[in-house]
Amino acid sequence: MINFEIKGLNPEILKAIKDLGFETPMPVQERVIPAMLESDRDIIALAQTGTGKTAAFGLPLISMIDISNSAGVQVLVLCPTRELCLQITDDLNSFSKYISDLHILPVYGGSNIDNQIRALKRGVQIIVATPGRMLDLINRKAVNLNTVKNVVLDEADEMLNMGFIDSLNDILKVVPKERRTLLFSATMPDRVASIAENYMNAPLEIVVGSRNSSAANVKHLCYTVSSKDKYKALKRIVDYNPNIYGIVFCRTKRETGEVAEKLIKDGYNAEALHGDLSQAQRDYVMQKFRIGHIKLLVATDVAARGLDVSDLTHIINFNIPDDIETYNHRSGRTGRAGKTGISVVISGLKDKSKLKQIEKNIDKKFEHKDVPKGQDICEKQLFNLIDRMEHVDVDNEEIDNYLPAIFKKLEWLDKEEIIRRFVSLEFNRFLTYYKDAEDLEAARFDGEERGKRDRKGRKSEKFENDTQKVGRKAEKGFTRLHINVGKKDGLFPNVLIELINKTEIGNKVKIGKIDLTKKDTYFEIKSEQAKPLLNNLQNVFYRGRKVTVTAV
Repeated sequence: MINFEIKGLNPEILKAIKDLGFETPMPVQERVIPAMLESDRDIIALAQTGTGKTAAFGLPLISMIDISNSAGVQVLVLCPTRELCLQITDDLNSFSKYISDLHILPVYGGSNIDNQIRALKRGVQIIVATPGRMLDLINRKAVNLNTVKNVVLDEADEMLNMGFIDSLNDILKVVPKERRTLLFSATMPDRVASIAENYMNAPLEIVVGSRNSSAANVKHLCYTVSSKDKYKALKRIVDYNPNIYGIVFCRTKRETGEVAEKLIKDGYNAEALHGDLSQAQRDYVMQKFRIGHIKLLVATDVAARGLDVSDLTHIINFNIPDDIETYNHRSGRTGRAGKTGISVVISGLKDKSKLKQIEKNIDKKFEHKDVPKGQDICEKQLFNLIDRMEHVDVDNEEIDNYLPAIFKKLEWLDKEEIIRRFVSLEFNRFLTYYKDAEDLEAARFDGEERGKRDRKGRKSEKFENDTQKVGRKAEKGFTRLHINVGKKDGLFPNVLIELINKTEIGNKVKIGKIDLTKKDTYFEIKSEQAKPLLNNLQNVFYRGRKVTVTAV
């Protein structure tokens, strides 16, 4: 990643990064490293997570360390999580492995503070810390920051999202005012801007990409379905991408556990990551995920902070986050280091405004897709299986010993039958599941499926009038029903579907066309389900009004 021609880096550092296989600088490194080496200005660097920021600030800072002074802390790096703290420390140690007498100490919560205090007394030049533990050490008078020359705020937006604003303010008040401050962030919300305004002096701003934008090589897909179909949609998205390696983000700990449990039960290589796990459990799950033993990590935003994995293919938003900037952090976990990635949103009918806000924030449009059909999924899985077979490594020397017995065992089968059985061995579960599975129809935002409105809210000529809707005949195999509430009562397709689902007339309720008028609603349902639905809706109330349903 680092160009050996950058002037000012110590020969020992150049040797270390050569060992690491770095060849050319990443954009943030190309701009930040010379700026740090050539002046002592404060710097704000805006770039997505995973773009090489640690090397961008770490290499020049290590070059500037006064090794002869082991008693005073010269660099303080603040970051949001224990995992990121350890990762930054590991990287800095790798960069400085040929520099003797350089001491770097990670301090974070969940670890023995007495051991950290003893290490501080022995002398360190660089501290990498989480804000909470750093403030604890300051309050105990266990650390002296009077000699700090450089302060790094890494993942500043994440630290503020996690509620560290007061801790950051208290820490920055006790470091020398003459220090240099380096702020690294993926986004620049107002709270981060206020940190820059209060604690930085005429900072140089370096933007890689554009402000608050997502990674350029991330594709953003959206599947809009009714709430009852969200898990089914998730399964189909996963099945349609056989080599998926990603994170499924949920809103709550409970939802995270439920989704992970369903995936595991359905045979997927998945685990949950949420706040109820002990630190040991969390470390175990994250390590399994990092080395690829887990292909789907189901997590809350808080639990996933600090998890840095470079090769993720997908980020799946089971729910759109309430904080739009959080979407940037989620999607920024894929498409790193020049690789491409996909960020998926499984949206509901009420998410239209949030999608628009996200599009504005990332300066990209979502590609709206239909949920993959069973036939397409089976085809994708089949050819993935064949591709794996074609490219598998064969140890001929070992396998050849068993071939005579295998040929004898299979001699009653011809070539075509062997292929069929080989394919069926792994492929049958997809065929069985999707054989009778109905297609998941994409839910459409109100009005979009039947036309558009002009700027004054009037229906365009493409809209059918209410007379046409009332007189429509049911499709073959369906029965047309009338319900005595309509749009003025707040009844829209998603509400009607939820109302029908509550009647519990079956797991696969097939609803046909829905026609809304101001006062009434007409909809179609499979003929065999019409009578049970009519019976179950006779004593139902909607917003205090008794619902009347009749066959048309």
